[in-house]
Amino acid sequence: MSIDMWLFFAIGLGVVSLGFALYLYAWVNRQDAGGARGQQIAGYIQDGARAYLAKLYGTLAVLVVVLGVLIALIFSLDMLESVKAHQLVGCKKPLEGVWTALAFVAGSACSGLAGYLGMSIAVRANLRAAVAAKVGLNPAFKVAFYAGAVLGMAMVGTAVIGISVIYLFTRDPEIILGFSLGASAMALLAKAGGGIFTKTADIAADLVGKVEAGIPEDDPRNPAVIADNVGDNVGDVAGMGADIFDSYVASAVAAMILGVGVGRDTANPEFYVVFPLVLCAVGMLASFIGIQFVRVGKNGKPGAALNSGTVITCVIFGVLATLLVLAGGYNLGVLIATISGLVIAVLIGFCTDYFTNDERRPVQQVAAMSKSGSAITIITGLSYGLISVVPSMIGIVIATLVSYFSAEAFGISGIYGIGIAAVGMLSITSVIVSADAYGPIVDNAKGIAEMSNMGHEVVERCDTLDSAGNTAKAITKGFAISAAALTVLALFAAYGEVLQGLGLPLKMDLQSPLVLGGVLLGATCPPVFSALLMLAVTKNAFLMIEEIRAQFRAKPGILKGTEIPDYARCVSIASAGALSSLALPAVIAVIIPLAVGLLLGTDALGGFLGGSIFTGVIFAMFMSNAGGLWDNGKKFIEAGHHGGPGSDAHKAAVVGDTVGDPFKDTAGPSINTLITVMSLVSSLFAPVIAALSLANFIK
Repeated sequence: MSIDMWLFFAIGLGVVSLGFALYLYAWVNRQDAGGARGQQIAGYIQDGARAYLAKLYGTLAVLVVVLGVLIALIFSLDMLESVKAHQLVGCKKPLEGVWTALAFVAGSACSGLAGYLGMSIAVRANLRAAVAAKVGLNPAFKVAFYAGAVLGMAMVGTAVIGISVIYLFTRDPEIILGFSLGASAMALLAKAGGGIFTKTADIAADLVGKVEAGIPEDDPRNPAVIADNVGDNVGDVAGMGADIFDSYVASAVAAMILGVGVGRDTANPEFYVVFPLVLCAVGMLASFIGIQFVRVGKNGKPGAALNSGTVITCVIFGVLATLLVLAGGYNLGVLIATISGLVIAVLIGFCTDYFTNDERRPVQQVAAMSKSGSAITIITGLSYGLISVVPSMIGIVIATLVSYFSAEAFGISGIYGIGIAAVGMLSITSVIVSADAYGPIVDNAKGIAEMSNMGHEVVERCDTLDSAGNTAKAITKGFAISAAALTVLALFAAYGEVLQGLGLPLKMDLQSPLVLGGVLLGATCPPVFSALLMLAVTKNAFLMIEEIRAQFRAKPGILKGTEIPDYARCVSIASAGALSSLALPAVIAVIIPLAVGLLLGTDALGGFLGGSIFTGVIFAMFMSNAGGLWDNGKKFIEAGHHGGPGSDAHKAAVVGDTVGDPFKDTAGPSINTLITVMSLVSSLFAPVIAALSLANFIK
């Protein structure tokens, strides 16, 4: 097939994927929405989620337009004359600058569209899943998972369509860096903002509701309960979807840039540039088939259904990718790299499951330690969280080495092999995101069932679905972090490739004080970024806790069930706090890499990226897994172990879960996007940095 035919093939499957998402959207929307009480509560959640997303997207739209204009202007400048003395190639031509700006806006729009579709159906599916639970476990599971699949299929469809169309018109993978940066910028702010929102409400609802007032988690007497449910949608659906969308696009773009160098000496030089898109298209086809096999069997275990869907999709993708490479007579090195990324993704997912599943020893040990108080709970969770980093890091190392040396063995660039491994790891993104979005949907379903008095049996079924959802979310976070690790390694190599094209090879000499300074500065960014997000959570949670206490004092009838709390006030506090806390994280992601490059030079910026990757991956993995441990330790006790709800062990576990909330849902997952954005900014602005860097001029 010609290159254009491959591109049309990818676009066609992207359209099919998006069309399937819209079909599932309509199917879920047709399901029974139940009675007036359930619809009223679901309406509160819908209104809050829509209001927050409208404010967020409105703010981001202005930012995207401003940055798009700046990108167009910067890359339209002819810097060739000013840097001739340094033998550097100038910046992009005027038309390329406009294309890059348009690609940036398109990336932001595609990310926003996928997030909006996913969240829009999630706030409808939560009620419908609860109503379906009256019939049985399987109907409720089907509603929730299909709703999650709307986000999964829409996300990959819009991503592949966007990348393919831009390359079809420009034939320049570096311009697609703009598309990836747009997606990453949207993801950074959507995930960080959603994480701050959801954990503000979650912490306040737990500490005042469970610990002080002694009422259940989803009790309608808690003024923060609606904000907590809204947060599940804006944080774990729209936010997490944007996060994985970002990694998905960035991995494909990085591999495309690396493919330029690989294909120079081949008969079909463009094939290696387009091959990542072909893999994405094959992954969409495998996911479309695999989703059909996800259903709860006679054993009634939704967790097993989710895991089997992932495994089946992986097998289908492996078979299709093998047929593609063998039938086309393509290089076997890329096939081995693809399969290695895919296999390691599954293994890391199951490692994450071991450390966060309440059926495994680590979570049960954390729960048992809660009998000794919150301090021991926290220390035990931290310890297991640190240990959990090891198997995932070993998996990433294995995937890196296998993909690199297998590619080299078959005569192509080993770095390109790493990029393809990242694409292989993210090829099953549709199914992974579907399982992730399923989690907050069934969490909301359980809350709606409790608040609208649907009955003990319905709540119990929703709780069974929710338990599987918690594990699915933990596995997704582990998958996302691992995928981000390989993706940023590929982006790091892409940064070197861009510099090579500018006639300025990257020199990573740790004996150079500039490079070493860059490494140390980069290593500092993820912990500072994490601290800023968690401080935002604690600040906003403090305000909401005071608001809940004030409502309890002003309206004693709330706890008696005779007065309705002011839910909107808590939603407003969470929304305002989240949006006002995004400025500094954005500065760290965009301004600091540019400052390091302009002041210390391109080599120091390479060190900066390396340092941020090393600490970023470890911090993200540790925080996500430790948070999942504490969360499921609390749920293990709530299931009746170690004294059950209301016991001293339960109160200690709630404190541990409260500490873990911003770990796993705010800071941890957002670090993925931070290191991706910093890598993309460095690669996109490499010509500007090379032309204007103070250190390069001093040389």
